[in-house]
Amino acid sequence: MKTYKNLYPRIVSFPNLYKAFRAARKGKRDRAAVSAFEFDLEGNLLARRIGDAQTMWLVDQILNSGAGILADEYTMTYFPGDDLFAVLRPRGLPIGNLTSQFWANVYLHELDKFAKHELRCSAYLRYMDDFVLFADSKRELHIWRAQIEAFLATHLRLVMHPRKSTVIPTRTGLDFCGFRLYPTHRRLRRSAIRRFVRRFRRQRELLAQGEMTLAELTTSISSWIAHAEHGDTWRLRERIFNDYPLRVPYE
Repeated sequence: MKTYKNLYPRIVSFPNLYKAFRAARKGKRDRAAVSAFEFDLEGNLLARRIGDAQTMWLVDQILNSGAGILADEYTMTYFPGDDLFAVLRPRGLPIGNLTSQFWANVYLHELDKFAKHELRCSAYLRYMDDFVLFADSKRELHIWRAQIEAFLATHLRLVMHPRKSTVIPTRTGLDFCGFRLYPTHRRLRRSAIRRFVRRFRRQRELLAQGEMTLAELTTSISSWIAHAEHGDTWRLRERIFNDYPLRVPYE
């Protein structure tokens, strides 16, 4: 297993921090952070792959800043080896923290290896904490799901979402990375469409009130269109922008 060392000087260099700042604000300058991501990264957190003490110190500070953020939403889960003090374990990340995306990819690498080498699933996909396995046998998929649940609990102290971890035929479509995927086409999730419409309506109001510039609104819309274009959404986009035309205030 490869271990990465001497990362801290590269992380805190001004060019790298500025690059991260520009990436983080892209398409989001007009709105508050919109998501909280729950992730359990304690113990051997990421430390099995990061051997730099200063970098791990920085990771700890980020994790500590999110302690308790999900206290009202999280149902306590005990894993093998836990004692009564496990209930005090900090959980959660700060709102809008982009490190969760990268950490999920690093932390769940062990799951990737398990799916490919132990389960020998030839059709396996994962992006952050979304993953999909394909097989011709429903029975095999149910067995794999039980084995993955046991692996996550034992090795990574994680649980799968009770409603979203399902075994379904591909013809009915499956949710993955914000889309509903079918064998012949892709559609945006209904919930994602509703969120965009609500945000777009609010942005139109801000534009009319002079509290948002046309350039800022264009950046936000362009970002959403770039995402939506990955699916079969031409008619959807046409309908939305016809239903909610822009009225640009005069100077």
